[in-house]
Amino acid sequence: MLSVGFPVLDDTLADKRTHRSVTMAMASLTDGQVLYGVNDLFIGPRSHISARYEIKSGDAAEIQSSSGIIVSTGLGSTGWMKSVVTGSLAIANSLHGKSKASTYQPQPWDTDQLLFAVREPFPSKTSSASLVFGDITRRQPLLLASQMPENGVIFSDGIEADRLDFNSGAVAKIDIANRAGRLIV
Repeated sequence: MLSVGFPVLDDTLADKRTHRSVTMAMASLTDGQVLYGVNDLFIGPRSHISARYEIKSGDAAEIQSSSGIIVSTGLGSTGWMKSVVTGSLAIANSLHGKSKASTYQPQPWDTDQLLFAVREPFPSKTSSASLVFGDITRRQPLLLASQMPENGVIFSDGIEADRLDFNSGAVAKIDIANRAGRLIV
């Protein structure tokens, strides 16, 4: 057994500590680059411009223009995804005259699916906005083809500096990672 002189770390390496499994997200580009996310992935522009891309989930596909896409793990479903969905529900309820918003329930940390949400989708003559929320499973990854000439990115967990460039011609597959994180308790 490897010992590093720190009891918690030594116990962890010896598999003597209890832990919670945490599902991770994975973005892989056709050029072989891969990026993992513990909480979430962001796919979109580096600045406040519109992201342009083709999105495909299962048999549904469309060209979109938006401020980007959030992909959330179970761990991340209590953060950015909660904010996006809660705001969307409040807007929808206000439009329909409901006084109380529906509630959002985060996913378990070890869920076997990811959630995606398109932020501020903009329907136009050249873009659609019907494929804006859904599940990503091992059987049904999310496929994205960038149409952004420059400044397209994929980053994880709020760390924009550690990113994949996602410019015109790049194709990304967003899926559940083959590995899981462990939260030592």
